[in-house]
Amino acid sequence: MTSAADRTHERETHVTVHYWAAARAAAGVASEKFAVDGPLTLAELVRRVVDAHPGSDVERVVGVCSVLVGEQPVGSQDPGAVVVHPGDVVELLPPFAGG
Repeated sequence: MTSAADRTHERETHVTVHYWAAARAAAGVASEKFAVDGPLTLAELVRRVVDAHPGSDVERVVGVCSVLVGEQPVGSQDPGAVVVHPGDVVELLPPFAGG
């Protein structure tokens, strides 16, 4: 059983990435945790996501995704200027049809 202290430590040393729709299909998983030593940029995290899935469509799909860090949309901000902190959740949402 995982203790509350273990879960807190995990949140403080990892960033969780949730993949939606085509991003999930490309990554082959719904979510992943990436170990981090401290804050990193969104660009650095995306590079780690791509590197974790060699030979897949992840890079192409992530390139067209809307991204949320925490609950905040990144929008047109430079990924190199967006800071992701340990414990953050990053959502990768590809465009999709609906209505």
